[in-house]
Amino acid sequence: MEKEELIQALEAMLFASGKPIEEKVLSEILDVSIEQVQEAAIELKKILQERNSGIQLIEINHGYQLATLEKFYPYICTLLDNRPKPNLSQAALEVLAIVAYNPKITRAEMERIRGVSSDSAMNKLLEYNLIEEAGKLDAPGRPMTYRTTDEFLRLFGYPTLQDMPELPRLQEDDGQLSLIDDESVGK
Repeated sequence: MEKEELIQALEAMLFASGKPIEEKVLSEILDVSIEQVQEAAIELKKILQERNSGIQLIEINHGYQLATLEKFYPYICTLLDNRPKPNLSQAALEVLAIVAYNPKITRAEMERIRGVSSDSAMNKLLEYNLIEEAGKLDAPGRPMTYRTTDEFLRLFGYPTLQDMPELPRLQEDDGQLSLIDDESVGK
């Protein structure tokens, strides 16, 4: 398959799908290597940017999806059903951050970190498909573990969890937590 046709086929498949498609699946369907899919995706992304399109190519967990530019979300939302972007409470954002940085965490571990019940926030995040069950822990009672979803990555604009910013380092002095200034650590 020629490069131009591969780019066109990739664009058509992603447009028709409406959801992320893994590189491996694209490679198998198009009968090309994963590297060729990656190169075509880079080129398609560049083409969309150069023509100043209202659509962008986003990478999600070793896959790709066509999505509208964020600045057009209010118009799309109005067109489709007038639903506002999900509003997450401070508690839900805390829970989401804890799950994102601690994949396969249990409710009990979550509540120990937060110091309060997280049931309501977790239920809201499950409803919005931002977290999901990740399986049962091999421990007494076999508690359920949780992880973030591809919807979380898409909504927050991260290709993978490894692309999220690093957590600040903290130190405890006399019961008070403070940020560690990395520049002053070695002095």
